[in-house]
Amino acid sequence: MSKRKNNASFKKSNKEQKQHGKKKNHTAPKNQAKPQGNPPNQGKEAVTAELTCNGLANDGKGLVDWEGKQLKVPYLLPGETAEIAIMKKGKYYNTKLKRVLKPSKDRAKPPCPYYYDCGGCQLQHMNSSAQDQLKQNTVDHLMKPFVKPQPIMAMDHPWDYRNKNTMTFGLTRNRQIIGGLYAQNTHRIIDMDRCIIHDPKADQIVHTIKGMMKSFKMIPYNEDSGQGFLRHVLIKVGKTSGEIMVVLVAASPIFKGKNNFVKALRKEHPEISTILLNINDKDTSMVLGDQEKILFGKGTITDTLCGMKFEISPKSFYQINPAQTEKLYGRAVEMAELTGKETVIDAYCGIGTIGLIASQKAGKVIGVESNKDAVRDAIRNSKRNGVNNARFYQGDAGEFMVQMANHGEKADVVILDPPRNGSDEAFLSSVVKLKPKRVVYVSCNPETQARDMKYLVKNGYKVEEVQPVDMFPQTHHVESVAKLVRKL
Repeated sequence: MSKRKNNASFKKSNKEQKQHGKKKNHTAPKNQAKPQGNPPNQGKEAVTAELTCNGLANDGKGLVDWEGKQLKVPYLLPGETAEIAIMKKGKYYNTKLKRVLKPSKDRAKPPCPYYYDCGGCQLQHMNSSAQDQLKQNTVDHLMKPFVKPQPIMAMDHPWDYRNKNTMTFGLTRNRQIIGGLYAQNTHRIIDMDRCIIHDPKADQIVHTIKGMMKSFKMIPYNEDSGQGFLRHVLIKVGKTSGEIMVVLVAASPIFKGKNNFVKALRKEHPEISTILLNINDKDTSMVLGDQEKILFGKGTITDTLCGMKFEISPKSFYQINPAQTEKLYGRAVEMAELTGKETVIDAYCGIGTIGLIASQKAGKVIGVESNKDAVRDAIRNSKRNGVNNARFYQGDAGEFMVQMANHGEKADVVILDPPRNGSDEAFLSSVVKLKPKRVVYVSCNPETQARDMKYLVKNGYKVEEVQPVDMFPQTHHVESVAKLVRKL
């Protein structure tokens, strides 16, 4: 199973809130947090209370006690006293930070002017050390039953790191074209020139396209009426190679003037390596459709990760932050303790990144992936890098390992990198049946990782090491890699 697909949904719920917005100045006043979105009363009376934050939830929201209940408050930091608006909605409570009365030393002024509106980042109101500590505490708490985790691997420059970005386009009421990201919990587009965790060159290209749309009669798609042409622009950047892919996601395959558009765009940005037209004519929250046409270049880009070259297509999964991915994969290969003789199973292998990197130190690598396109990419990447000791198969990794065990075949190491919701008992039981000496579990969600490791520990394994890695600075997400060994 390929995890976190590039064809994943970027849209929010609450379609009734759909409207387009203009850029605003969202910078919070000194020592005062900016409220989040709409007030929680939504037309009903809210209670305002002066409360002190006593901790943080895993998602970075502050925790307060009010009338015997523990509530989450966005943008509130431990030790801060603030005025909080509280409203009960059914069985639940909505909160809004109105004003910080006593700020924390960890509070920072968000450098992004869209921070309090966008919602893509959740931690810009914290300084870097506070962000690192939150993520360290999250992993430490979840892994407490097993082992004390290593110090988190932070990022030296925690900005500009994303190598894949998607922008959406719309029209204002006076028919002006806007483009940017959705405001949190809405389909309202925030008209923005720059996202400070995006690759800067990618945002420059999007800005150029937005400026070209009127002259090329590229009307933004309206998801209410189903009218219009351009839905999104997806850009992928090879951080090492410098190659750039531009994907125009349109509602129709009919693109009048496409040759002139490509020529004009490349004149402004000659660094673009390939341009594609992806057709998504369905009423869907998915960004990419099934059909695509190459308008310029070969339709893919390449990038280098841990010394190996990988070919990247519009739909192929490739880690968002390659600089931190090298740290993550480096630790994973260390934990595998490869000597050149081992048979390694790369489960949920995707386009083969971690398996091919491990192949340099393993005897044999077997990659298993349910997505046929990803398997094709993995085989292509294997040939590109001259790897002769890796084979990739389409199928369910759990069933594959059960068959290996039934035929008396063995694996020394199993590396798994499942989706955010983790693995399942069927797969984990197949690991137990195959009995590898070591299991290396790479996770983008330490909560489900801890749940799955609990099963493995109950069935003969011991957790020896856990390494958190900050793959997504400015957000509450944290990656973790764990080493488990089979008890004799």
